[in-house]
Amino acid sequence: MGKVNVDWSSIGFSYRVISKRYVANYKDGKWDEGGLTDDANVTMNECAGVLQYCQECFEGLKAYTQKNGDIVTFRPDMNAKRMINSAKRLEMPPFPEEKFLEAVDEVVSANADWVPPYGTGASLYLRPYMFASGPVIGVKPSDEYQFRLFGTPVGPYFKGGAKPVTICVSDFDRAAPRGTGHIKGGLNYAMSLHAGVVAHANGFDENMFLDPQTRTYVEETGGANFLFVTKEGEVVTPASASILPSITRRSLVYLAENYLGLTVTQRPIRFDEVKDFAECGLCGTAAVISPVGRIVNHGEVIDLPSGMEKMGPITQKLYDTLTGIQLGTIEPPKGWIRKIK
Repeated sequence: MGKVNVDWSSIGFSYRVISKRYVANYKDGKWDEGGLTDDANVTMNECAGVLQYCQECFEGLKAYTQKNGDIVTFRPDMNAKRMINSAKRLEMPPFPEEKFLEAVDEVVSANADWVPPYGTGASLYLRPYMFASGPVIGVKPSDEYQFRLFGTPVGPYFKGGAKPVTICVSDFDRAAPRGTGHIKGGLNYAMSLHAGVVAHANGFDENMFLDPQTRTYVEETGGANFLFVTKEGEVVTPASASILPSITRRSLVYLAENYLGLTVTQRPIRFDEVKDFAECGLCGTAAVISPVGRIVNHGEVIDLPSGMEKMGPITQKLYDTLTGIQLGTIEPPKGWIRKIK
């Protein structure tokens, strides 16, 4: 078979049902063998723990067609490890790393015709997730869980180039200092939805959440880590126990140091420092880096020197390096690229 008949340039970033997905169940203290299914629907008890007490965690990664025609995934082992950490924090049985990687391989291989061709800017987005499927009426962990992984082709995040966004400092808090901000649980994203709707209603693209304890330090947005660049070319990222450890951000930090020879510092960043930075980006799987051109804190407007027309020079180099590795035009660090076929 060849590629499915899809106009890859117009699919956008939305869900589309494709051929196969992976399902495994946890019951009687162990995971079953798991396997592929054609059924895109989930059936569960009305009292399932995920519906009553939000026991759920998820991941996001992509499969790409490289320049030489190989189909690959980018650092899926990091997603597996992060999902294990999320599951432990939510008192869920971790899905083993080896089985996670097998599930990724199986879904991508079974849906190879849905992996967009090289040069389209599109990719196959993969969503592994796990939830409490057993009935629970008292407040306690469930005894039964389901792990699933599906894929959906998505278009390029930036159509016509990456235009810098305008963000605002949110009046809401994203996560508590000793809460669940460091895990990828759906509950954290649910908490950010209202803040996101308010930001959009006020004409902003995203929120900047500050630390909830003092509201003086930069944390993250509703779904991405921050990366700043000083006027001297140093890369600086926020350090906080209540932000999600982004795989994209950690990858960019490594590349900044080891490929571009830049100085990188991870430390608490006071909001009053933001006006002194030259560049700012939001790091995530979907866009790699979304450049930020303007930050608004109520009456205070901070226009970054990188401007509102394009990425700053260092942000652009980081973006080009990481996407080059994903697409096979730049030699990757050992273990970053997993070939599927």
